[in-house]
Amino acid sequence: MPNDRIGWAVDVLAPRASERILEIGCGHGVAVTMVCDRLTDGHIVAVDRSATMIAAAKRRNAVHLAAGRVQFHAAELASADFGEARFDKAFALRVGVFARNGPVRELEVLARHLSPAGRLFLFHDEPSRSAADVARRLEAGIRRNAWTVAAVLTRRFDGCDVACVIAVPPKRVAVADEPKR
Repeated sequence: MPNDRIGWAVDVLAPRASERILEIGCGHGVAVTMVCDRLTDGHIVAVDRSATMIAAAKRRNAVHLAAGRVQFHAAELASADFGEARFDKAFALRVGVFARNGPVRELEVLARHLSPAGRLFLFHDEPSRSAADVARRLEAGIRRNAWTVAAVLTRRFDGCDVACVIAVPPKRVAVADEPKR
């Protein structure tokens, strides 16, 4: 059942009441609803490249949208504009770009917008592959871009293995201001 996988993902994400969270590829907004149900003064931003999916997610989450707990953006992550926003956690459920070889631009955007203690949670499953194989592919993309893998989790649902890779962005090096002349 998809909601079992999504429920497990939200449990692993463990949103705290005041956190700022980003969901990549929100689809119909099922995970957004589950996250919003755990937030009090926190906030979630949800992006999806499909305007149709964003419209569906807005309908599903009309109460949370009206309460100011969620914002939706129709955009691809690689070109999304989050301004100065910083997120405590970002997550993606079955977003293909992370399971392929080149999530370079996406990881650059995430590195800029995760808070210093921020974490990325990538959940992915492919019915024809084991969770270990999926996790290896996710880890390879993360490591190729100088991110650190903090943990790998797996779970089996109705004949489908789901992998979760939790990652930390590269350390940011602070650049000192040049002395005034």
